[in-house]
Amino acid sequence: MLQGARRTITNFPVAYLGRSRTRSIGFLSCCLIRRLQFPRLLLLGVTCHAVVCSLWRPGLAGSASLLHLHSNKSNPEQGYCEREVRLASSLDFWTLSSENLIAVLPIDPVKENYVRKVKNCVFSIAFPTPFKSRVHLVAVSKQVLEDILDLDLSVSETDDFIQLVSGEKIVPGSIPLAHRYGGHQFGIWADQLGDGRAHLIGIYMNRQGEKWELQLKGSGKTPYSRNGDGRAVLRSSVREFLCSEAMYYLRIPTSRAASLVVSDDAVWRDQFYNGNVVKERGAVVLRVAKSWFRIGSLEILAHYGELDLLRMLLDFIIQEHFPSIDVKEPNRYLDFFSTVVSETAQLIALWMSVGFAHGVCNTDNFSLLSITIDYGPFGFMEAYNPDFVPNTSDDERRYKIGNQANIGMFNLNKLLQALNPLLDPRQKQLAAQILEGYPILYDTRFRELFKAKLGLLGKSKGDDDLIAFLLHQFWALKMISKHKLFPAWVSQYLLRLKSNMNDSDSERRKRMTTVNPRYVLKNWMVESAVQKAERNDFSEVHLLQQVLRRPFQKHSAAETAGYSSPTPSWAKDLRVSCSS
Repeated sequence: MLQGARRTITNFPVAYLGRSRTRSIGFLSCCLIRRLQFPRLLLLGVTCHAVVCSLWRPGLAGSASLLHLHSNKSNPEQGYCEREVRLASSLDFWTLSSENLIAVLPIDPVKENYVRKVKNCVFSIAFPTPFKSRVHLVAVSKQVLEDILDLDLSVSETDDFIQLVSGEKIVPGSIPLAHRYGGHQFGIWADQLGDGRAHLIGIYMNRQGEKWELQLKGSGKTPYSRNGDGRAVLRSSVREFLCSEAMYYLRIPTSRAASLVVSDDAVWRDQFYNGNVVKERGAVVLRVAKSWFRIGSLEILAHYGELDLLRMLLDFIIQEHFPSIDVKEPNRYLDFFSTVVSETAQLIALWMSVGFAHGVCNTDNFSLLSITIDYGPFGFMEAYNPDFVPNTSDDERRYKIGNQANIGMFNLNKLLQALNPLLDPRQKQLAAQILEGYPILYDTRFRELFKAKLGLLGKSKGDDDLIAFLLHQFWALKMISKHKLFPAWVSQYLLRLKSNMNDSDSERRKRMTTVNPRYVLKNWMVESAVQKAERNDFSEVHLLQQVLRRPFQKHSAAETAGYSSPTPSWAKDLRVSCSS
């Protein structure tokens, strides 16, 4: 089925970027939010009076012939039948396609795969580079395979699957692509960046009619690799695989991870940029998202004055991913910007609600669909500390957790600068006003999330005080209870609960357990899993997968491992960096 690829080629004040005025973005706490879990729909009703045999739906995106119809025996009087999902047990009739992208967006005319400055295109054709050594499957996400890719878990045991997810072979009909983008890194324009070690291997349309872009990370050099080797190492790949899946179950918009493979190929890394270069093993994550377009995708086109292409790409993104916006509407770019501003505020408020620090909030790491992408030196805060920085590479603490809301404002301002050449004077003025409304959107959503975590209904002027004081996680209540103001806080909290209309302690407790997870992926947990994985023991990777799928439920093995406890002493000085 698979064929070899020919390489023909707080109230802590935060600075606010406003017009002639400033505003403070409050940062109050670092509690946790739940990812609601919806049951997987297995039966889809179809009005009909007879069984239909053929369900093949051709299109620009890849798909699979996976469905058959049967009569509904339990309700024969209703005169309809249902489609029963059958997951693919092999890759024989499972397809990917890049046509949806390359039919609309210009491709780099240079087909050779060497590092270069690329102009007047959105993608370059670039094939993954296979590993030279044996490849081992570390982990797969059963949920991604089944719910997104329509694949039975047994497919992951096949050679075809291993070859696909390691970049050794590609699906016929798909053309691997590397995306051209730029960006501001640590506040400075970095010019051309792009997919330096990632390959978009195609788009898949699943049984729900959803299009998902499949991307290999760590799969070799591209024209955008700069000085890099195009590889990722096991430690960083384990981190991305686990965290992207964990964030999904915390109900935070995110890319997903389908699989993780490791090779015996040597990859050399200076993990902390201190001259200590060591040999590590190369790894590849197959990750999926509705889109990998980011703010930097537009910035690079505006920077080089490629305005026709900028307009083309924007219209494509709106058409594909913003169905509520009419692509023929003159104010479509304004509507697009307004949506991104609102959803970015929502995303960062959700990050804060679980104490998540992304670590590298550059514009090239900020999705235009406002999902969390590009997991690197992230970290979950242990206890309230607005200066928490997980990334040791961030010497100036630019991306500390207490500054993330402000960085969102900075990045949205860079997005507006990229859009400005396409806006008339009136639209520019309106767009600036939209941006000025970002702090209010963020603060509003932040308060909503934390009031829910405290079980509060309605509004009260004292809510902010209640939120601001409670700055620790559940196991830290013993510590916070020693605070001299704790009795006063408890009294204020109990008084506030009385204003919850038609509420009971049991109902409130039930609500609170659905938005306050017991487990989040602390760096010490993933480090423990990585240390074992380096010895080819992937048991803790699999345990964390299991636990983080249900972060609100008590798990005996997780309790034994200490996942709901403070960081163990051995990990107090644990560090992560941009090296991966």
